[in-house]
Amino acid sequence: MTLRRWAELALVGIAAVWGLTFVMVQDAIAVLPTLAFLAYRFIPAAALVAVVFREQLSHLSAAGWWAGIVMGLFLTAGYVSQTLGLEHTSASNAGFITGLFVVLTPVLGAVVLRERMTASAWVAAVVAALGLYLLSGTGGDFSARGDGLVLLCALAFSAYILATSRAVVDHAVGALLAVQLAVCGTACLAAAALAGDLEAPAGSAVWSALIVTSLVASALGFFVQTFAQRHAPPARTALILASEPAFAGLFGWLIGDEHLSAVAWLGALLILAAIVAIEVVPRLRPPRPLPEG
Repeated sequence: MTLRRWAELALVGIAAVWGLTFVMVQDAIAVLPTLAFLAYRFIPAAALVAVVFREQLSHLSAAGWWAGIVMGLFLTAGYVSQTLGLEHTSASNAGFITGLFVVLTPVLGAVVLRERMTASAWVAAVVAALGLYLLSGTGGDFSARGDGLVLLCALAFSAYILATSRAVVDHAVGALLAVQLAVCGTACLAAAALAGDLEAPAGSAVWSALIVTSLVASALGFFVQTFAQRHAPPARTALILASEPAFAGLFGWLIGDEHLSAVAWLGALLILAAIVAIEVVPRLRPPRPLPEG
């Protein structure tokens, strides 16, 4: 096969892993406190990325370090709210709602940074909002502790994307990635220690979730995404990445025994349609790397 086909297959595999992590993390945090899990996930990933990009890190300026720290704080807010939300909602809901960050990014850019947003992007945002309403049980079953926290995660990821799109203009991507992952892991470790939630990982569910999320979803996932974007057309790459919420719903059904109603499935499909529209139409989408499951 051509290098492009290998890149696309690798990206499909990573998108599937990102979707699978919603179910795996939900099982793991039923045993291990959320903040401890996140610390154990991101510190090894940061160490691995730092080793690979040690040359870039050694030349990172003070401004680059600060940019990485800001990105790390947004990333921390996103993953903490997402993982806490998984304690109170389904993996399927979490996957679809997290995917809303793709739609929310241009909205946040328009509202906060006064960036121009096309009418088509506004339509996609309205469609996604309708999908969220239907997914949460036509408004009746929306859980602030579950779906609400994951919606905050989507907003945090949107802020992270906007910060990243500015930082990568002047600083090396690998070094920024190492810094932000380290900030996320360290912040979660400190918070877990203060809360008295530091526990040693125990059990196959916890260890398998840590290995997959840390080494595969976080460290390897970013490598594969970068590789794919260098060898596959942008629109095709974006379409594959947009399949992550669908994989989350699929694995929630296959492994987590989750069942969505017909109305909830309609909401999920509307969210996916809005995500795909934003991802495959370049003029709707600001250039940026994506944070994934």
